[in-house]
Amino acid sequence: VQLQASGGGLVQAGGSLTLSCAASGRTFSSYDLGWFRQAPGKEREFVAAIWSGGTTYYADSVKGRFTTSRDNTKNTMSLLMNSLKPEDTAVYYCAAASYISSYSYAAPGRYNSWGQGTLVTVSS
Repeated sequence: VQLQASGGGLVQAGGSLTLSCAASGRTFSSYDLGWFRQAPGKEREFVAAIWSGGTTYYADSVKGRFTTSRDNTKNTMSLLMNSLKPEDTAVYYCAAASYISSYSYAAPGRYNSWGQGTLVTVSS
């Protein structure tokens, strides 16, 4: 599956932004999906995941502020980000995996397809 993330931009702290991830491929609904982010000088970190069945996981740093969802009829995944903070500034990536367990959803290496990333900048 090929992925393309979009929706990044500049937003003030406390604001909201919605990222989208468009996918190609007829088996999109069978993939487990994830969002990761990478800030300058830092390693890529897990943000959120949504399984093919709809189960979601979130990093503690975004829990309660971010919500991920998927629309299998449109081959898309979204990340609604509320109450944004300057520390949320990063390039955000969407990723897909054939199967992710409840032990490995936060590991970038478990995902085998990645989008190109979209930059989110949160100003203070």
